[in-house]
Amino acid sequence: MRYSLGRDRRLRKPSDFRYVRRQGRSWAGYLLVLQACSNGLNRSRFGISVGRRVGKAVVRNRVKRRLRELLRTTPLKEGLDIVVIARVPSSQATFQDLNIGLTRLMFEANVVVDSESTEGRRS
Repeated sequence: MRYSLGRDRRLRKPSDFRYVRRQGRSWAGYLLVLQACSNGLNRSRFGISVGRRVGKAVVRNRVKRRLRELLRTTPLKEGLDIVVIARVPSSQATFQDLNIGLTRLMFEANVVVDSESTEGRRS
Protein backbone atom coordinates (compact mmCIF):
# COMPACT_ATOMS: atom_id res chain seq x y z
CA MET A 1 0.00 0.00 0.00
CA ARG A 2 1.32 3.42 -0.95
CA TYR A 3 1.28 6.03 1.73
CA SER A 4 2.29 9.00 -0.39
CA LEU A 5 0.29 11.18 -2.72
CA GLY A 6 1.27 9.68 -6.09
CA ARG A 7 2.67 11.74 -8.95
CA ASP A 8 -0.51 11.34 -10.98
CA ARG A 9 -2.52 12.84 -8.09
CA ARG A 10 -0.44 16.03 -7.78
CA LEU A 11 -0.51 19.33 -9.62
CA ARG A 12 3.08 20.01 -10.60
CA LYS A 13 3.17 22.51 -13.45
CA PRO A 14 2.72 26.23 -12.84
CA SER A 15 0.20 26.21 -15.70
CA ASP A 16 -1.97 23.74 -13.74
CA PHE A 17 -1.97 26.04 -10.71
CA ARG A 18 -2.78 29.04 -12.95
CA TYR A 19 -5.68 27.17 -14.56
CA VAL A 20 -7.25 26.38 -11.17
CA ARG A 21 -6.77 29.97 -10.04
CA ARG A 22 -8.41 31.43 -13.16
CA GLN A 23 -11.13 28.89 -13.88
CA GLY A 24 -11.98 27.57 -10.43
CA ARG A 25 -13.93 28.78 -7.43
CA SER A 26 -12.37 29.84 -4.17
CA TRP A 27 -13.27 29.36 -0.50
CA ALA A 28 -11.34 31.10 2.27
CA GLY A 29 -10.87 30.44 5.95
CA TYR A 30 -8.63 31.90 8.63
CA LEU A 31 -5.79 29.41 8.04
CA LEU A 32 -6.28 28.27 4.45
CA VAL A 33 -7.71 29.10 1.04
CA LEU A 34 -9.12 26.29 -1.10
CA GLN A 35 -9.48 26.63 -4.88
CA ALA A 36 -11.15 23.95 -6.97
CA CYS A 37 -12.24 23.33 -10.55
CA SER A 38 -13.20 20.41 -12.74
CA ASN A 39 -10.33 18.72 -14.59
CA GLY A 40 -12.11 16.31 -16.94
CA LEU A 41 -10.12 13.33 -15.62
CA ASN A 42 -11.26 10.29 -13.66
CA ARG A 43 -9.11 11.26 -10.67
CA SER A 44 -8.60 14.31 -8.51
CA ARG A 45 -5.28 16.13 -8.37
CA PHE A 46 -3.95 18.31 -5.57
CA GLY A 47 -1.54 21.19 -5.22
CA ILE A 48 -0.27 22.92 -2.10
CA SER A 49 1.09 26.45 -2.02
CA VAL A 50 2.89 27.83 1.02
CA GLY A 51 4.46 31.25 0.45
CA ARG A 52 7.57 32.65 2.09
CA ARG A 53 5.47 34.93 4.27
CA VAL A 54 4.31 31.84 6.20
CA GLY A 55 7.81 31.32 7.60
CA LYS A 56 11.22 29.89 6.95
CA ALA A 57 11.74 26.65 5.04
CA VAL A 58 11.36 24.36 8.06
CA VAL A 59 8.00 25.90 8.94
CA ARG A 60 6.74 25.91 5.34
CA ASN A 61 7.72 22.27 4.88
CA ARG A 62 5.95 21.28 8.11
CA VAL A 63 2.75 22.97 6.93
CA LYS A 64 3.05 21.22 3.53
CA ARG A 65 3.59 17.80 5.13
CA ARG A 66 0.54 18.23 7.33
CA LEU A 67 -1.65 19.38 4.45
CA ARG A 68 -0.42 16.55 2.21
CA GLU A 69 -1.37 14.02 4.87
CA LEU A 70 -4.83 15.54 5.29
CA LEU A 71 -5.42 15.48 1.53
CA ARG A 72 -4.15 11.91 1.27
CA THR A 73 -6.49 10.56 3.94
CA THR A 74 -9.68 12.47 3.02
CA PRO A 75 -12.02 10.75 0.52
CA LEU A 76 -12.69 13.34 -2.17
CA LYS A 77 -14.84 13.40 -5.29
CA GLU A 78 -13.14 12.44 -8.55
CA GLY A 79 -12.45 14.77 -11.47
CA LEU A 80 -11.31 17.85 -9.56
CA ASP A 81 -8.15 19.92 -9.40
CA ILE A 82 -7.74 21.30 -5.89
CA VAL A 83 -5.20 23.87 -4.70
CA VAL A 84 -4.75 24.57 -0.99
CA ILE A 85 -3.02 27.84 -0.12
CA ALA A 86 -1.67 28.29 3.40
CA ARG A 87 -2.10 31.66 5.06
CA VAL A 88 0.37 33.15 7.55
CA PRO A 89 -1.47 31.94 10.72
CA SER A 90 -1.11 28.34 9.52
CA SER A 91 2.53 28.43 10.64
CA GLN A 92 1.36 28.47 14.29
CA ALA A 93 -1.54 26.06 13.80
CA THR A 94 -1.58 22.53 15.16
CA PHE A 95 -2.36 19.52 12.99
CA GLN A 96 -5.85 19.46 14.49
CA ASP A 97 -6.42 23.14 13.66
CA LEU A 98 -5.39 22.53 10.04
CA ASN A 99 -7.63 19.47 9.92
CA ILE A 100 -10.65 21.44 11.14
CA GLY A 101 -9.95 24.35 8.78
CA LEU A 102 -9.41 22.17 5.71
CA THR A 103 -12.40 19.95 6.45
CA ARG A 104 -14.67 22.98 6.84
CA LEU A 105 -13.50 24.41 3.50
CA MET A 106 -13.89 21.05 1.74
CA PHE A 107 -17.48 20.71 2.93
CA GLU A 108 -18.23 24.29 1.86
CA ALA A 109 -16.76 23.53 -1.58
CA ASN A 110 -18.66 20.22 -1.73
CA VAL A 111 -15.58 18.22 -2.74
CA VAL A 112 -15.83 15.53 -0.04
CA VAL A 113 -17.42 12.19 -0.95
CA ASP A 114 -20.78 11.77 0.79
CA SER A 115 -20.77 9.19 3.58
CA GLU A 116 -23.86 7.49 2.10
CA SER A 117 -22.11 6.82 -1.22
CA THR A 118 -18.99 5.43 0.50
CA GLU A 119 -21.15 3.17 2.69
CA GLY A 120 -22.62 1.57 -0.43
CA ARG A 121 -19.19 0.87 -1.88
CA ARG A 122 -17.95 -0.94 1.20
CA SER A 123 -20.89 -3.35 1.41
